[in-house]
Amino acid sequence: MKKVTYRNQFSKVLGVSLLVCLFFSANLFSQDETTSAGDAVKGKSLFNQNCAACHSLAKKMTGPALANVETRLAEEGLDKEWIYAWIKNSSGVIASGDAYANKIYNEYNKAAMTAFPTLSNADIDDILAYTAAPPPAPVTPAVATAVTTGDAQANGLSNEIILGALVLVFGLLVMMLFMVNKTLTRIAEANGIAVEKEASQKRTPIWKAFVKNQFLVLVSVIFLLLSGAYFAYGWMMQVGVDQGYAPIQPIHYSHKVHAGDNKIECKYCHSSARVSKHSGIPSLNVCMNCHKSIAEYSGNPEGPSAEDLANGYTNEFYTGEIKKLYAAVGWDEENQKYTGESKPVEWVRIHNLPDFAYFNHSQHVSVAGIECQTCHGPVEEMEIMQQFSPLTMGWCINCHRETNVKVEGNEYYDKIHAELSKKYGVESLTAAQMGGLECGKCHY
Repeated sequence: MKKVTYRNQFSKVLGVSLLVCLFFSANLFSQDETTSAGDAVKGKSLFNQNCAACHSLAKKMTGPALANVETRLAEEGLDKEWIYAWIKNSSGVIASGDAYANKIYNEYNKAAMTAFPTLSNADIDDILAYTAAPPPAPVTPAVATAVTTGDAQANGLSNEIILGALVLVFGLLVMMLFMVNKTLTRIAEANGIAVEKEASQKRTPIWKAFVKNQFLVLVSVIFLLLSGAYFAYGWMMQVGVDQGYAPIQPIHYSHKVHAGDNKIECKYCHSSARVSKHSGIPSLNVCMNCHKSIAEYSGNPEGPSAEDLANGYTNEFYTGEIKKLYAAVGWDEENQKYTGESKPVEWVRIHNLPDFAYFNHSQHVSVAGIECQTCHGPVEEMEIMQQFSPLTMGWCINCHRETNVKVEGNEYYDKIHAELSKKYGVESLTAAQMGGLECGKCHY
């Protein structure tokens, strides 16, 4: 009787089948939420662009609260034509002797409102529609989740039903393979073929064979020692390298909102980077240049993203951080004045070079014209500021070797470049060619 070794292949087949099922068990339904535009929506955008610096809907700021302002002015006997004239040229209305205009002028420190002659009557109507509209209900993560689930169920079968169907198909496939295996075994036995399901054979344990081979033991020991030394060296080289360090600050400051959404230039806050070795931590008075008038965060017109909601970055969260700023600087929001009761904020430092390394921000920012993002990464996308670059010696040296200095229109380098061009015939200029690799440049 002929013997054929027959090995059970269930594990391989089942493994492949499981991968196929997992590949097809992804989320299949999604629906984008659409919003309809209207006058109030357009008015909100115009309000944020032109009015929000001095006015809020609900409370007094630099100017009065503007919720239902059209109704309140109508009670004073003032129509839309008066509102049009006031917004386009408030100084002219005051000079005309208008009683209500002079009342507002005297009440708010005798400071005339900024004129907006470019706003059309239709634009002003949109702003008034926004101020008269009821405040939108806050969006919470639970509501967003419920809407998404409902949309998915409304559009077809739920993911649970689809996954259950795939599991059922997988079970049927396993049953079919078992029956095929049993049938093939019977056919082989009927044809006089002996089937050995498992060929057992006494073998020498691998570890005994390994111990008896002295050369293999020696090579393995040397390999382990070299590998251990390599990994130990790599670990020690990371001591003091804090790339990715992103501490939680006592007052949350979003570079994504300020530098990204609002396009605030980096050196507006870090002004000393232009003229000093250090970029400096901005004073809270710099924050108050804007936040004297911005007491609430209204967010993007589209509303917070799903990622922001998941992380808790709602409009209420940002507004709460503004209140922390007021408490630290001693700002009386209701009376719009400083109380004198301030307290320091203990910011957590993120970028920290060793004391023996010299780095001058002004040399790089003002002279070399290097953008802040070159070293600090895309800060305009960072919700929480982190150390983007390793700030190691090798990283700095590579930059000095590879980066061409901006010579065009830079009088600081004109003479140096001219002399080096005569001596070496260089067309481009790097910091390394000017002695930027000398030890004394950074370690003096």
